Amino acid sequence: MFDPFASLGLSVTEQLERARTELRMGLPCLLLDQAQSGVMVALETVSPQRFNALRDMLGEPELVLTAHRVRAISTEAVAAGVQGQVLRVRPPEQADLDWFRSLADPDLDDLNTPIGPLHIIRDAVPSLHSVAIDLVKSAELLPAAAVFPVLQEGDLQRVKAVLSALDVQEMGATLAAGAAMLPVSAAFLPLESHENSKLHVFRDPEGGQEHYAIEIGAPDRNKPVLSRLHSACFTGDVLGSLKCDCGPQLRAALEQMGAEGAGVLLYLNQEGRGIGLANKMRVYALQSKGLDTVEANHRLGYEDDERDFRTAAWMLRELGFDAVRLLTNNPAKVESFQNSGINIVERLPLRVGKNLHNQHYLSVKALKSGHQL
Repeated sequence: MFDPFASLGLSVTEQLERARTELRMGLPCLLLDQAQSGVMVALETVSPQRFNALRDMLGEPELVLTAHRVRAISTEAVAAGVQGQVLRVRPPEQADLDWFRSLADPDLDDLNTPIGPLHIIRDAVPSLHSVAIDLVKSAELLPAAAVFPVLQEGDLQRVKAVLSALDVQEMGATLAAGAAMLPVSAAFLPLESHENSKLHVFRDPEGGQEHYAIEIGAPDRNKPVLSRLHSACFTGDVLGSLKCDCGPQLRAALEQMGAEGAGVLLYLNQEGRGIGLANKMRVYALQSKGLDTVEANHRLGYEDDERDFRTAAWMLRELGFDAVRLLTNNPAKVESFQNSGINIVERLPLRVGKNLHNQHYLSVKALKSGHQL
């Protein structure tokens, strides 16, 4: 029988976006898997009251961290050669939220305080624990979660009645697939680099980030377009920070496109290599203690680079381009475009913005991330 209310239900991507919002608010989410179900919370935002209520109802949770974070804080994990991208840690009996956060948050000066010993669970990591980490990362929160196993059918039904319930397999597939962008609006926008310019706004149709394309002049859709894939950098693009080369790269790319009379700059809202401004400031704080940018990312629990460049390829194709002359020093951008069906006719270097404050940062990008500087 036709159910007129079925169309009011949320799609998988809409459920994902709601879960991100709820995690940022400190709310729990129910993860449903065939093998095991659990209630997850983001350790950065959950309140002690909610954490304690979940423990009283469901029992002791497991701490879920990335392997980068565990290796950064535990010398025994390094010595034991712990493998995998996501690890589970069994807490001491009746461990409070402060204990969980002490292992999750580098703001607690763990560079100077030994942590451990840790009871790392060596069994295979269930899918729901991996999805829990992917969810908090996509919410731009610290990659650390507590997962409370739901073992009783009665508990599962009660939790379902009050929390968002997410199918682990669907969530995993959706997170891996990324979001296809759709055009929202566009308008003439004269710029210093070229007066005949247009700003295109793209949006994830089911609630995700907006991203932008700046079209300089009137580029020929039948020829490779001069293009730059630029990730948002509030500190560099807006404030003129000297800790990176982002601002100078943005302006140099626009100036080169203006000088040639045509180009497309793709501006992605993926601050801090995809970890968000708050975590980027955590990285900067760790750098002030002597870590380089890659080491700081790993100490937070992140990969070297968490960005998804496929979004830019979708935008380019939507604008009618399938071949580019790409302004970049980053081979990962070239590879991502090529894997997404964009033909890279030429890679053009963009070596600007080096100064006394960022020369070590740039050398690390070259040595550890392969940037061609």
